[in-house]
Amino acid sequence: MAATGKLGLRTALGLAALLAIILSAPVLKAQSSGIAGKYQCTQVKAHGKVMPCSSAQLNLKADGHFELRGWEGDYSVSGAYVELSDKSVKSKAKLEPGYKLIFKYQGKDGVVEVTYERRQSAPTNETIS
Repeated sequence: MAATGKLGLRTALGLAALLAIILSAPVLKAQSSGIAGKYQCTQVKAHGKVMPCSSAQLNLKADGHFELRGWEGDYSVSGAYVELSDKSVKSKAKLEPGYKLIFKYQGKDGVVEVTYERRQSAPTNETIS
């Protein structure tokens, strides 16, 4: 009898975990659509100097896909971070108030920060922080 009770508990815990995953999926999609829009690169910070940026526009689509100068893939939101990924490359940006995405990476001469800002109005049911 004890083995049956443990098996039942394991099954119940497994189903609860599966249900939690299923229920959290729409939340991630909702968060992704909340930041969807066209983002313009506004500045690059390297060697302690801030310079204007002329990189291509980043397009985050409401369906969780993105486009950046021919690079296409999926993006997801996790807390204060947005992760862009395709089959082989991942890039993570910090989401700042005012719909700013800050990408940091190690360049050949040190850390480089690239800032993208959203260039479209927020939908009427969404406020810009």
